[in-house]
Amino acid sequence: MTETGKANDLLAQIPKSDKKGLPPVHLWNPEFCGHIDMRIARDGTWFYMGTPIGRKPMVKLFSTIIRRDGDDYVLVTPVEKVGIKVDDAPFVAVELQVEGEGEAQLLRFITNVEDEVVAGTEHPLRVELDANTEEPAPYILVRSNLEALIHRNVFYQLVELAVPRQIEGRSWLGVWSSGAFFPIGPLPD
Repeated sequence: MTETGKANDLLAQIPKSDKKGLPPVHLWNPEFCGHIDMRIARDGTWFYMGTPIGRKPMVKLFSTIIRRDGDDYVLVTPVEKVGIKVDDAPFVAVELQVEGEGEAQLLRFITNVEDEVVAGTEHPLRVELDANTEEPAPYILVRSNLEALIHRNVFYQLVELAVPRQIEGRSWLGVWSSGAFFPIGPLPD
């Protein structure tokens, strides 16, 4: 079967549903069928056979059947599981909506595939520092063990909202959402 045929076959296997929500990919455990030439770039662009997938509805559909098994990313249907490459995170948080302020503040993130999550204990924020450049790489958990890289412009919004707080004797800048404090960077001593 050709690579294009594999992608079309995979799309045809996604169960149709009138209900809003995601397919229960956590319940599906078909045989692994190998890798297909699909990649999600760090900026959130999906590629198939080296070409960007330009149809947003197709990208959104594929995004509903992605799952992370250990360190591997797969697209899964009830009858087939194929591996894909993800450069960083499968989603990118491209918009931030702020409701309220202080400890009662809610931070709502919208991803490149229009998933919406409110940061909190179920959807925590985390920031990693690059070991070489010390540049921050912020993430939010979108679902299960799938994260969104927070776009640079959105991260700048977070920095503007940041407040200082002591955590275990150290000063941090961070943001509140859903009653939880998320450190985004240490303050100099």
